[in-house]
Amino acid sequence: MTNKKSTVSTMFMVLAVVYVTCLLLSNLIAGKMWAVTSSITLPAAVILFPITYIFGDVFTEVYGFRKARTVIWLGFACSFFAVAVYLITIALPHPGFWENQDAYAVVMGTTPRVAAASFIGYLFGEFSNSIILSKLKVATKGKKLYLRTILSTLVGEGFDSVIFIMVSFWGTMDTKTILNMILFQYLFKVCYEIIFTPATYAIVNRLKKIEDVDTYDYDVKYNVIKG
Repeated sequence: MTNKKSTVSTMFMVLAVVYVTCLLLSNLIAGKMWAVTSSITLPAAVILFPITYIFGDVFTEVYGFRKARTVIWLGFACSFFAVAVYLITIALPHPGFWENQDAYAVVMGTTPRVAAASFIGYLFGEFSNSIILSKLKVATKGKKLYLRTILSTLVGEGFDSVIFIMVSFWGTMDTKTILNMILFQYLFKVCYEIIFTPATYAIVNRLKKIEDVDTYDYDVKYNVIKG
């Protein structure tokens, strides 16, 4: 059954809001480093960012690629707007008695290089995840959701991790450190989604019943802009 509705439901809007919130919070807390072990350090965002991929799976599985695409671009636009607001507020003149300007700039600020890495990694990761999941759903006739979500995550999180780390840090760290960062971040995010697979099943099955929709993208051209 293909969803022919031209409008979105209340549940869709709620999920989209939660998705964008998780994305914005992930970007905000990414500057905090987490010492997992004495030799493994990850950005704190890894505790939250993988949830956006779970939501991406839900959007694609239930509503189809076209609506997932809308949410992905919405997340991109909101993230871009948030970064712009952060940079504008940092640049505003502050009174002499306010002593927290440097701390505020450290927490809220970002370099153009890191911002570009985040945006590019996000788009490549989310769209590859959605496209692969959509195609696999048609190929498997809607069966083996666990296999489809894991395979799409392997690719999507791979793109995101490699692009973000390489664009952000190449030339500033030795190659071994960069490769370790990519590997451990990638493995953590993939394992995160695998662990949450039962929750993904529960959300997807519940949504399909509530929304009375289960979209198969038979006629979709995977243009990330329109179509």
